[in-house]
Amino acid sequence: MSTAQEIEAAIEKLPPDSFKQLRRWVAERDAMYWDAEIEADVDAGRFDAIRRRVFADDDAGRASEM
Repeated sequence: MSTAQEIEAAIEKLPPDSFKQLRRWVAERDAMYWDAEIEADVDAGRFDAIRRRVFADDDAGRASEM
C-alpha cells in the first residue's frame, strides 16, 4: 500500500485532465461518505431533538417560509 506522501507525489505528476478526473472521483466519494454518515446519524436519533424543536416552533407560529 502506498503512503499518503507517495500518493500526493503521484497526484502532483498527473496531467490536468487526469487531475480533474481524480478530483471529480474524490468529490463523489466524499459525498457518498457524507451521505452515509448523515444516514447513520438519523438512524441513531441524533437529529430527533432538532426535529422536535423545529416542529414545535412551526406549530407555535415561530417559523417562516424560506
